[in-house]
Order: sequence, then C-alpha cells, then structure tokens
Amino acid sequence: MELLYTIGLTLGTLAILVAIHEFGHFWVARRCGVQVLRFSIGFGTSLYSWRDSQGTEYSIAAIPLGGYVKMLDEREGEVPDSELHRAFNRKPVLQRIAVVVAGPLANLLLAVVAYWFLFMAGETGYVPIIGEVEQGSVAAVAGLEPDQEIVAVDGSETPTWQALSLRLLDRIGDSGTIKFAVKYPDSDVIYESEATIHRWLSDQEQPDIYAGLGLRLYIPDVPAIVGEVVPKSPAAAIGLVPGDKVLRVDGVAMPLWGDWVDYVRARPEQAIELDYERDGEFLQATIVPQRIADENGEDIGRVGVAVAIPDMPPEMVRSYPRGPLAALGASLVRTGELSVFTLKSIKKMLTGLISSKNLSGPITIAKVATASAKSGLESYISFIALLSISLGILNLLPIPVLDGGHLLFYTVELLAGRPVPEKIQAMGYQLGLFMVLGIMMLALYNDFTRL
Repeated sequence: MELLYTIGLTLGTLAILVAIHEFGHFWVARRCGVQVLRFSIGFGTSLYSWRDSQGTEYSIAAIPLGGYVKMLDEREGEVPDSELHRAFNRKPVLQRIAVVVAGPLANLLLAVVAYWFLFMAGETGYVPIIGEVEQGSVAAVAGLEPDQEIVAVDGSETPTWQALSLRLLDRIGDSGTIKFAVKYPDSDVIYESEATIHRWLSDQEQPDIYAGLGLRLYIPDVPAIVGEVVPKSPAAAIGLVPGDKVLRVDGVAMPLWGDWVDYVRARPEQAIELDYERDGEFLQATIVPQRIADENGEDIGRVGVAVAIPDMPPEMVRSYPRGPLAALGASLVRTGELSVFTLKSIKKMLTGLISSKNLSGPITIAKVATASAKSGLESYISFIALLSISLGILNLLPIPVLDGGHLLFYTVELLAGRPVPEKIQAMGYQLGLFMVLGIMMLALYNDFTRL
C-alpha cells in the first residue's frame, strides 16, 4: 500500500505540473489563433480521450512522464490552404515566442498562486538560534556563539530556519567572505562579523550547510518517543508503534532520542534488550538492528523508526499574518528568489562548484512528494510550488527540444529577420535530445545510488 500511495501521489503531482505547463502553451496558442490538434498528459498510447467543439483532442496517455500540445504546423504534415492562417509556423515570430514562453510562465504563476495561498493562511517558522559552535570552524572564526540569533547572512534577513537555509544554500561552492549579523537574547544590538570561505562544500555530494559552518541550531531536548515505524523493519517486527517511549536499552537509560539513535547505530546485527512504555504500560522486547552503510560507507545499525517531533516553545516560533496584497507581494518575492537560486545552482553545477550528485530524478521526487504530503497540506503545497519553479526554469534553458531552445531559435529569427535554417535547427534538436537524455540518465543514476 505504501508503494502504491507513493506512486499515485507522484503521478498526481507530475500530472498537475504538466497540465499547468501545457495549458499555458494551449491557452496562448488559442489566443493567437493557432489550431491546437491535441492536448496530451503523458506520452504513447492514449488511454482516454475526448474532443471539444473546436476539434482539439484531449488525451491521457500511457507514459505519465510529461505531456505536449500538438499544433497545426506545416513542418509536421500537409496543411490545407484554407487552414494555413491557423498554422503555428505561419504566425508572426512574436506570437510564436509568446506560445513557447507561456508554458514555463504558467509554472511560475502556479508557484506564485501556491505561495499566495500559503502566505494568506499565515507563514510560520522557527527562530534560528545557535545551539553549538565547533572550535576552529567557519562559525567560530566569525565569532558566532551559542544562544545568539542569526538575523542576517550577507545582508539578507534570516528570520526563520527556512530563510537561513536558503541564504546558506546560495553560498555553496562560493569563495570569498560570508557575513553574519547576530544578536543576543533580549537585546536589539546587532553584531556583524565575517569569515573566509573557499569553494565552500563544493566537494560534498550531499552538503550539510550547518555542519559545514561548524554550528548546530538550537532545538529543545527531544525525548525518545517513536513518531513513525517503517514497514517490514526490525521495529515493525517486534510491534513498536508510534507513541511508544524508549526507556532503557540493555539496562542503559535513554532519556533523549539522540542517545537511542547513537546506541542503535553502534550495534548493527547485535541483539538489544529494549524496555519501553505504551499508554502507561511497561513492555520489553529484543530487537536486532539491520546492518546498513552510511553516507561514508561505514556499517551502522538501523531499526526503522523516526522521531516524534515535539512542539517548539512559543518564543521560538515566528508567525507572519498577511493580507491579500501583502501575501501576493511576498509570493512574488519568494518565487523570484527561488528562480534565481535555481539558475545559480545550475550554473554552479556546470562549473563544478556543486557536485553533479545533487541532481535528482523521479525517484527522489517521489520520496520528497510522499514525505511532504505526510507532513501536511502546507508542506505539500510548498513542495509543488518549488517543483513548479524548477520545471519552469529548466524549460527556459536554451537547449533545443526544450522551450528555451525554441525560444532561442525564434529570438535569433526576430533579430536576424529570417528563420534559423532548418538543417541547423535539426542538428540542434539532435544535440538537445542527447543532452536531455544524458541529464535524465545521470539523475536516475543518482537516484539509484541514494537508494
């Protein structure tokens, strides 16, 4: 059931994004007087289709990994003289540019709308307070101390963990100085400092931005209470359920979740005597952690449980109620920031400042979609917005076969006053197809290695 849920949720998520993208092309094409022959969600054999009064076929196809809008075009078949005025290739170049750009812009508009609803409902976040600082680290060189609140990085405000994470992610692979602004509790005095970084975290496949700085953000002590149990895991085999509280392991008290995790990780395939509490009843069991390899290739133990996240103290939670106009402005800013971040990340990956291992494919998307949906509607909508931005920006890259490639050819035509020769376009499409397939294979390879 879990697998079917993940597959269904992933396909539904992709269908939403593809439908919005293709509707952008479709809507503008219709407004420009182009005859749309087919609007398809998916590729291959049509599973279900219908037609509207204007002769457009709407199709749901068998391979749900994309979609397309097929328009009347002389380059794809003979067009009767009476219909030439409705052919896409006969339209002025500015109209063709509008049709091409409409798909990616529709994805960006979806993100704006999604964030608008989220901000209208009220944005909340945790205050980024420093818990620990490692000696000799970037954070220590900058003079950061426990209990300080990080209020800005490089001049950009960081009122929440999310804002701080985005600013730090933006600096991965960079060299130069990173600037911090901090303040102490119950004080409005801002202290500024900086530290030098060089190709920061560029050699890490899955960079940990906080460990890379040498700090840990403060969180309250987390008791050893089970929040989730992985099916068919050692924990599931002995009957652990969410809400169970770990008391002792081999007679050793486990007051905190971190104590329990460290104990299990150090004992792969070793029997552990577990004492735990459920609804006031004290129970015992023997559990044997699975042996797995961690990110460094070292063997560790895992029993298949996740922590029950405790509520944060009220003073560590910030809320941002907004009216409709303020929420719209914030959604435009958030979409713009994430669009720029996506472009910078692509540039860094191409120049080797970010590992290509960070490229993700459908398996990672499925995992994140499932996790975000389980975290609640707000988390899932935020994930859709982020994925929609990525899809829109990636489609604008000047790679033939993508929207950006068509946009490149039409822009050259606009500036030169004549179309790019069909032979050059054909060569470009072949090269673009090779590049896209290569990127897809790399993303799939990364997905499988993460498994």
